[in-house]
Amino acid sequence: MSICNERVRGNTQSRTPAARRQAVSLRVMLVDDDDARTAFVTQALLATGNDVVARLSSTEDLLAAVRRVQPDVVLVDMDNPARDVLDNCAAVTQQVPRPIVFFARNSDPDTIAAAVRAGVTAYIVDGLSEPRLKPILDVAIARFREHQKLRDELEEMRTRLADRRDVERAKAMLGKLRKLDEAAAYALLRRSAMARRITIGEAARTMLAAAELFDTPGEP
Repeated sequence: MSICNERVRGNTQSRTPAARRQAVSLRVMLVDDDDARTAFVTQALLATGNDVVARLSSTEDLLAAVRRVQPDVVLVDMDNPARDVLDNCAAVTQQVPRPIVFFARNSDPDTIAAAVRAGVTAYIVDGLSEPRLKPILDVAIARFREHQKLRDELEEMRTRLADRRDVERAKAMLGKLRKLDEAAAYALLRRSAMARRITIGEAARTMLAAAELFDTPGEP
């Protein structure tokens, strides 16, 4: 991997992605195997006021590089997306989400579908030119921001539903074991959560796990 911005060498601390803040200059990680094309894309990015903070080949570990350099956006430029590259994009999407913009020459529907499944934010098949670069990046980041918002809301909803389910189960268990009514069982759960500085859902799951442990038959 080639680090392009000297400031990165001395500062590898986690940064907030561009998808979560307003920024004039984007920190771009470029993935490309063609040296001449890489030079052109780098110049185009610099001309639009962005910083190319790292350049990678398609065979390098994209996930490790994103974790280390913390770019705002990943730009991949290649003729035909290889399976390994798409797998790397999927790993980034799952573990350290970033906007991923893919410029390719392959317009095969199956390839595009695979790119979408890998979490590619924008898949561009009609070439890269300097005038189009900024609006493409702007749209990709806006789309990524909206997707992350929906994803966070869905995860929050799932957590709330799981908490509600587990709290109800824990209240029922406490009512049975300690002869408590619903209000008293809930108060006990709440006190336990506050004492341990955890959520009431986590407290409920801890109690349920402990009960299951004690209910497990021992060895003869």
